[in-house]
Amino acid sequence: MTSPTVSRGPSQDRLALRLPPEYTERTPGCPFDPSTRLTRMGAEGPVHQVTMGDGDTAWLITGHEEARAVLADPRFSSDRFRSERVLRKLPETLRQRMTDPAVRAGNFITMDAPEHTRYRKLLTGQFTVRRMRQLTPRIQEIVTEHLDAMLASGNRADLVQAFALPVPSLVICELLGVAYEDRAQFQERSGTLLRLNAPAEDVVKAADELRAFMRGLIRSKRAEPTDDLLSGLITSAPDLTDDELVGISLLLLIAGHETTANMLALGTFALLEHPEELAKLRDDPSLIDGAVEELLRYLSIVHLGPVRTTLEEVEIAGVRIPADETVIINVPVANRDPRVYGDRDQLDVARGRVSHLAFGHGIHQCLGQQLARVEMAVGFTELLRRLPGLRLDLPASEVPLRSDMLVYGVHSLPVAWD
Repeated sequence: MTSPTVSRGPSQDRLALRLPPEYTERTPGCPFDPSTRLTRMGAEGPVHQVTMGDGDTAWLITGHEEARAVLADPRFSSDRFRSERVLRKLPETLRQRMTDPAVRAGNFITMDAPEHTRYRKLLTGQFTVRRMRQLTPRIQEIVTEHLDAMLASGNRADLVQAFALPVPSLVICELLGVAYEDRAQFQERSGTLLRLNAPAEDVVKAADELRAFMRGLIRSKRAEPTDDLLSGLITSAPDLTDDELVGISLLLLIAGHETTANMLALGTFALLEHPEELAKLRDDPSLIDGAVEELLRYLSIVHLGPVRTTLEEVEIAGVRIPADETVIINVPVANRDPRVYGDRDQLDVARGRVSHLAFGHGIHQCLGQQLARVEMAVGFTELLRRLPGLRLDLPASEVPLRSDMLVYGVHSLPVAWD
């Protein structure tokens, strides 16, 4: 669900628009590895000052231990828009939005304690391991229904459109109480918000349309509550305003389908390109939980982020970072830190559970990580069980990669099966 951190909110972190493309574009023939530039930087040390596309500077963290330290340190703020330096760099339309209390309300991943703590407490009980496991039978039904439809239509499909995107979309829609037939509205607009090169006016328009959509849903839930998370929030926290509920629900809605959808598609692509690992998983389904963790580590679909701002001068790994500086965690490189992982560049589904940063760390660690784990475990297991001889239906070099998006993955994945 996340990210993660995995999980990005509407109109935030537009700093990514100004990053040179060599930080996000993958090396040809290596779609699962960080860029050559980032890999080289990671080998040189854990902390780097980098020049952004607009000539400004930021600090990139590529070490695993150092990334965890930053994410757990309250001297690094998640509220990037408290910084005048950051606000001055934004287009006027975005600057107005990022300082608008109505827009910021409920978007708790851009908040620090104690504001963040208040929202987090309201939601923690909704995403317990126990509740996610209770959802497993319904997730199994959704996966089965989509695989049945794929099999009924022949032996070819675009895995993104037929499976990877609709499965987590339907799960999060049911969890929040959003009508599934409305999914096209939020998927198209959330896609605009996650495009690295989206014009500011397009971002604002998409965000406004999403907010209007969610505000209408909240009004209907207030009038007629149902058995879903959004109605539960309205009932259990009557002091939450409509603006707060809009911010919370949009954050969960976008994060709840974008990240898992891309992990399902990119993870399948990775398994197909590593047939020995796919065979291990198909032959021994008990490996699935560890395989999910390994895929999360190996793929790390959030290219650059989380992003923090220093509240004071801070020293990381002997490097002094001044106050009011942008600090970017590079999760793909940190998740391949040779000090932590042996054979770091190898996909090993039998590696077992590993510590990784795919869901972040600290108080902002992904709220929906247990849901994402269940969706991936069921999804990968059933894909391999139900589709014998699953294979790419085009050369691997022609698979369109999401290097242009905040959340990495594939735009489509044509596959065939026996």
